[in-house]
Amino acid sequence: MPQMPSETLCRSILEANAATISVRKEALAVRRLQTILGAALRLSAERGFHAMSLRALSQEAGVSMGGLYAYFDSKSTLLRMILRAVTRAVEETLAQPPEGIAEDPVAHLDWLIDAHIRLTEEMLPWFTFAFMEAKSFPRDLRRMATDSEAMTEGYIAAIIERAVATGQFRADLSPIVPALVKPLLQDWYVKRTKYRRRGIGIEAYIATVQDSVRRICR
Repeated sequence: MPQMPSETLCRSILEANAATISVRKEALAVRRLQTILGAALRLSAERGFHAMSLRALSQEAGVSMGGLYAYFDSKSTLLRMILRAVTRAVEETLAQPPEGIAEDPVAHLDWLIDAHIRLTEEMLPWFTFAFMEAKSFPRDLRRMATDSEAMTEGYIAAIIERAVATGQFRADLSPIVPALVKPLLQDWYVKRTKYRRRGIGIEAYIATVQDSVRRICR
């Protein structure tokens, strides 16, 4: 069962959607968002977002229909709220490597792999939702999901280019390598059952992906 969204994450969502959320008491709004978004992710995991009605969400969350409309006016707005939260979390995480890490492209790439996988672990229901529901998104929201994926690939490509320029990675490296790395990052949250069954934890998975990518690039 998806865990309750964190207070920090919901406060960030509240701030990003302040123009459309009509609840003015911040503490109440954050708690209610945790309840509503947690219920939305649970129902989506069980039956799919497309099949989930706002009335079913109202019942699952224990919030009246009027209470839901204080946060969003439609399922499309709710969907956009969730996708933007995922995209913003990725951007804020990957754009801020620790001091000194970015100076070494190989260390930077190792850090990005580690940071991305740990972020998806922390926000597992959100990333699973974005991946599993993508095919049923309206066109503009499919574009949002695609742009988010391209953003991550862009970060990877920029780091690899610097590693090639400094001689740490080979000069004849294929330009499709960044696109090959992204599925390795996704596999952790898309196929969790497989790794759990094999007794593979997050530390081992991160180390294996880091080692595999370095071997491809050198």
